[in-house]
Amino acid sequence: MRNFTFHNPTKIIFGIDSTNEVGKEAKTLGRKILLVLGQGSIKKIGLYDKIVKLLKDEGIEIFELEGVKPNPRVDLVRKGIEMVRENNIEGILAVGGGSVIDTAKAIAAGLSYEGDVWDLFKYRKPIKPTIPIGVVLTLAATGSEMNGNAVISNMETQEKLAISSPYIYPKFSILDPKNTASVPLNHTLYGIVDILSHVFEQYFDREEDAILQDRFAEAIIKTIIETTPKLTENPEDLKARAVILWCGTNALNGIIGVGKEQDWASHAIEHAISALYDIPHGLGLAIVFPHWMKYVLDAIPHKFANFGRNIWGLKGEDDFEIGLKAIDKLIDFYEGIGVPTKLSKVGINDEKLEEMAEKATLFGPIGNVKRLNKEDVYKILQMCL
Repeated sequence: MRNFTFHNPTKIIFGIDSTNEVGKEAKTLGRKILLVLGQGSIKKIGLYDKIVKLLKDEGIEIFELEGVKPNPRVDLVRKGIEMVRENNIEGILAVGGGSVIDTAKAIAAGLSYEGDVWDLFKYRKPIKPTIPIGVVLTLAATGSEMNGNAVISNMETQEKLAISSPYIYPKFSILDPKNTASVPLNHTLYGIVDILSHVFEQYFDREEDAILQDRFAEAIIKTIIETTPKLTENPEDLKARAVILWCGTNALNGIIGVGKEQDWASHAIEHAISALYDIPHGLGLAIVFPHWMKYVLDAIPHKFANFGRNIWGLKGEDDFEIGLKAIDKLIDFYEGIGVPTKLSKVGINDEKLEEMAEKATLFGPIGNVKRLNKEDVYKILQMCL
């Protein structure tokens, strides 16, 4: 296990009706708040009215930035930066899923940079201290509510890139299962795939003695596999939604990745796909991950055998064979809940495979289980067809 420093400053307020705490918590951000919102779904369920009232009851002045889309756009980030600067806004409250949170984080990051915010993503310019962020989460998926990561798309350049900084961790995040109950089942399932993918990126590596982290990871995987059928049967099951919600946060708040090498090649490949085709992130990961697994299986067969034995209960002596069966089990799980695992099933052919491979390796070879260059990524994308 590698040496590490772990610090997570985000305060979590979890549970049914925890949204009632938003006014009190938002006061810690400042008296002038930018409310970052999606495309209107929270207004339909009454969450918007509730939050606005709770903020106003605390004497908070509200400015609104609405219209965040899945695969959030840098154009809206630029607009948000202008709003904050023009109105001397003191804090940002994101109400939504990962795309809304990442937009809020990118706005905050861009405020402390004199140039165009896209430079932080494209040229990896350093991020400096900035104004605080709060979150009311409405979708279990990205884990952005408890980490310092953000992913933004530039539709002009057809790029989807990430930043990471300790300065953009949310100060607090409210996780109320009620706020996820109205999420359509397909997007709930894409979120579940996203959660599993975050675990996989940290679970499958070359470290031999990060045993506790691996057991934590396996617990999250098994919990999701056991709980997901309850949501497919009853999408309004708040107990099941609460379980998935907490899994999503723990999948990417740093605890299962400490002391680990980690990989993240599959995310880079998916970002290249959704930058060109604008498909849901979780859907893209369901397509990429099993085929990445098969491509790198021979590098760490014992890790995939652990996946087979400890998650799926598979028996046998041959690690490679067990690993291959475990990957097929994952494919069956995804297909069984209605999430496709092939590009052809979402209308994507081989026309832009080379361009995707080039975008995925923009900063050089990716991954750690195997260092993947453009040619490797191209082969994985071919497998995804």
